[in-house]
Amino acid sequence: MKVSDYLTWLAEAILEQVLALAWRQTVARHGSPQRLDGTLCDPGFIIVGYGKVGGIELGHGSDLDLVFIHDGDPQAETDGAKPIDGAQFFTRLGQRIIHLLTTQTNSGQLYEVDMRLRPSGASGLLVSSLGAFDRYQQNEAWTWEHQALIRARVLVGSQDVGQAFEQIRANVLGRERDLEKLRQEVSEMRAKMRDNLGTKATTAGRGANAFEATALFDLKQDAGGIVDIEFMVQYAALAWSAQHPSLLRYTDNIRILEGLEQVGLMPAADAHLLREVYKAYRSAAHRQALQNEAGTVAGDQFADERRQVMRIWQALGLN
Repeated sequence: MKVSDYLTWLAEAILEQVLALAWRQTVARHGSPQRLDGTLCDPGFIIVGYGKVGGIELGHGSDLDLVFIHDGDPQAETDGAKPIDGAQFFTRLGQRIIHLLTTQTNSGQLYEVDMRLRPSGASGLLVSSLGAFDRYQQNEAWTWEHQALIRARVLVGSQDVGQAFEQIRANVLGRERDLEKLRQEVSEMRAKMRDNLGTKATTAGRGANAFEATALFDLKQDAGGIVDIEFMVQYAALAWSAQHPSLLRYTDNIRILEGLEQVGLMPAADAHLLREVYKAYRSAAHRQALQNEAGTVAGDQFADERRQVMRIWQALGLN
């Protein structure tokens, strides 16, 4: 998926420069924040990508799903002429990053930014400490938030904080789960999404032919589409990564599907089919986006592919 690769790499390069600029501006005003051990953060901060940018699947016009994490002392003051506590510093740093990314200029804006996948969503703090992020993921996060975490990876920032994040991610996603409960929660969430976000002619996706009457096919949300493949990948990673930690090595759907095939959890033919269909859907979505068109095609364009996706969905025990 070369288009997505290049768009993702471009976003990472831009984020690296935006973080560096925002850091310099915030430090120049308030000084450097401190860690709990009294050392200065440099920067002690990471930008984590979720969704398409995290999964290396960015498209034309995609927004960036981001989460900000730091390892500073939230109560210790910065060492500048206008000191503020660490919590305020990292909040202002995060706000500055968002401002630089989203400000409208004569040439447009860099990206739309979505921060709703942070702990507690829109009601949560803009920037989380490592400890708070860990506690939330271990004790409060919903299953769908762990599904989202499968696609999360560090884009830019502190190497030490990034390694700590990766360990938290591995610990959270790699724990043993009740498979029956997991199947139910994943299935129910997907049904809600189809009902609310799919085309009006699409039912909740019950059965391999639930989409037969659809005049248009929403490449992302309708039954047998992109999100069904993503949900299967996420379900499989949550279900079996405790026994097969290698499933957590990558955040993109293509390589996770390859991993499922390699450890014998999915028949080679099914894994190959899902990879090829996923790439076909993404290519079609890229073309639609370049023409500023909605991500829908004729209802019969991918009829066979959709049937096969739903067959595999049911084979995994999902409803």
